[in-house]
Amino acid sequence: MKFFELYQQWLNDDYFDKETKEELLSISGNDKEIEERFYKELEFGTAGLRGVIGAGTNRINKYTVRRATQGLSNYINKLGLGYKGVAIAYDSRHMSYEFALESALCLCANNIPAYLFDSLRPTPELSFALRKLGCVAGINITASHNPPEYNGYKVYWEDGAQITPPHDGGIMAEVKALTNWNDIKTIEKSQANGLLHIIGKEIDDAYMEELKKQVIHWDAIKEEGDNIKIVYSPLHGTGNIPARRILKEIGFNKVYVVEEQEMPDGNFPTVSYPNPESQEAFELGLKLAKKIDADLVLATDPDADRLGVRVKDKNGEYHDLTGNMSGCLLAHYELSQRKEKENGLPKDGALIKTIVTTNLADAIAKKENIRLIEVLTGFKYIGQQMLEFEKNNSGTYLFGFEESYGCLIGTYARDKDAIVATMALCEAAAYYKTKGMTLWDAMLEVYDLYGYYLDGITAITMKGMEGLKKIQEIMTSLRENPPKAFGNLNVLKVRDYLEDTIVDLSTNKVESTKLPKSNVLYYELEDDAWVCARPSGTEPKIKFYFGVKGTSLENAKEKAEEMDKLVLDLVDSMK
Repeated sequence: MKFFELYQQWLNDDYFDKETKEELLSISGNDKEIEERFYKELEFGTAGLRGVIGAGTNRINKYTVRRATQGLSNYINKLGLGYKGVAIAYDSRHMSYEFALESALCLCANNIPAYLFDSLRPTPELSFALRKLGCVAGINITASHNPPEYNGYKVYWEDGAQITPPHDGGIMAEVKALTNWNDIKTIEKSQANGLLHIIGKEIDDAYMEELKKQVIHWDAIKEEGDNIKIVYSPLHGTGNIPARRILKEIGFNKVYVVEEQEMPDGNFPTVSYPNPESQEAFELGLKLAKKIDADLVLATDPDADRLGVRVKDKNGEYHDLTGNMSGCLLAHYELSQRKEKENGLPKDGALIKTIVTTNLADAIAKKENIRLIEVLTGFKYIGQQMLEFEKNNSGTYLFGFEESYGCLIGTYARDKDAIVATMALCEAAAYYKTKGMTLWDAMLEVYDLYGYYLDGITAITMKGMEGLKKIQEIMTSLRENPPKAFGNLNVLKVRDYLEDTIVDLSTNKVESTKLPKSNVLYYELEDDAWVCARPSGTEPKIKFYFGVKGTSLENAKEKAEEMDKLVLDLVDSMK
C-alpha cells in the first residue's frame, strides 16, 4: 500500500482516535510530510523502536507502541512464559508515561502481568527490577540522549539485558506478522483485574543495597567524603533522585545539583539535545563548579545509563574525560583495588569492551593478566557475555564498558549504569585524595602505566529517506573501494562484520570475525591505530571512530588531531 493510501486509512479507520486524525488532518496537502510519516513502518529492530513522536506508521505513537507490545506478548505466550510478567519503566520524555501505560494495558489484555513503576526510573534499575521480580521480560520507554522530539521502546529479556538472538528475531517476526490493527489487544485500566502491579520503593531500596555492595574503600569515603565537592546534573532526566540518594547514603555530603537542569523536562530546555558527550551539556555545571571550586562535575543522560565527566587538576583546570577515558580510569581503579584487597584477581576474570572502544582497555587487560573480550557495539552484547559466564561457569565478569560513556560495575544488572558509575567515580576521587592525588592525576597514571592511547569519533547526521540512502551509499562505497591507508599509516587488516570476514591485506588470508553479523567496517592500521565506520542504530547518523597510540600524551594528541582530519577528508570525499 502506498504512503498516501495508508494516510487515508488512518484518517478513515475507526480504530484511530480523534486526536490522531486531527494531527493528520493538519498536514493535509503537505505530501512530503505525509510521505515521511507513512513511507515505511517504524522498524522494530534488535532492541525495539526509536523514532519521532507523532501520528503515522513511521512515527512512535500509542498505536506503534501497542503493536510492538502485542508482538512481544504473542512471543512470550507462545513460549508459555506469560505468567512471569513484564516489568516496565519510563523516563522524562514526552509521552513516556502514556506509552508505558499503553504497554502495560496491552500486556494485561494478553493475560500477562505488568509491573509498572510508579514514576520515572533510570534504565539500569529496570534491568535490576525484572531480575529481582523474576519477570520474563522488561520494557523501557526512553530515547536515551536523542533530541526532544524522539522517544523509544526498548525490550529486555529475563537475564536483564536487551534482547539478543534468538529472542530479538522471534519478537521481530511476531511484530511484523501483525498486519491488522484490530488484532492488537488493549483494555481499560479499570479492567486490569489484578494483572497491573505498581512498583516503586521496595525495588528502589533493593537497588540501592546492590550499589553499596560495589564499594571497595569505605575507609577512604569516611576519611575524605566530606572534603570532596561534587557538581551533578541529571540533564532533566531520571538520575536526580537515585544519584543523589546513593551519594548521600555512602557518605558524600557536598553534592551540588545544577538547579537549571534538576527537574524532569521532556523539552530539555537548557541543551539542544541531552547528551553528556556534548560540551554544551556541561556549560552550566562547569559554571557552578568554578564558583564553588568543585573537584568533579558529573552529568547523566535522561535515562541515566551514561555518565559524562569533568575532573579538576591541582592547578584548578577542568579536564574533559571521554567515555574511553572515564571507562579506563574506572577499570583501572576497580581492577587494581580489588586485586590488592582480594589478593589477586580471579584466574578466569574478564574485561569486556565493544569493538569501537579504545585499545587502552586491551593494554589494561594484558598487564593485569585477565581476558579481554571484544563484542559488537551495544551493551546488550556485554550482558550476553555475562549470561554465558553465568550459565556455563566459564568466566568471572570484572568490568565492562563502551566508548559512549557506559559501564557496569557488578552483576546485579545487565545494562550500563550511570548511577553506579557516579558512585564509583566519587569513591575513586576520595581514595586518590587520601594519596594526595586528583582524578586527573589518576588518569595520567593510567596512561603512564598502560600506554598513551587516544580515541575520537566523528558523527555525520543525515535525516529522512535521503539521509538513510546516503548512509547506505557511503557504506557500500567503503566496501567496494576500501582505503589502503590513512595518511602515512597503511591498512593492515579489514574487518567486515556484515560479511563476517577479516582480510589480511599482506597475505589475503581471510578469517571469521567470530561475532554476529553487523553493518560495521573496521580498519586495523600500523602503529596500533584503527578506524571504524558504522551507521548508528538509534539516530540518523553514520559514525566514524578512530584510535591512535603515541609515545607521550602530547604525541598522542597530535596523532589524534591528524587522524580526525584524515577521517573528515574521507567523509567529505564521499558526500
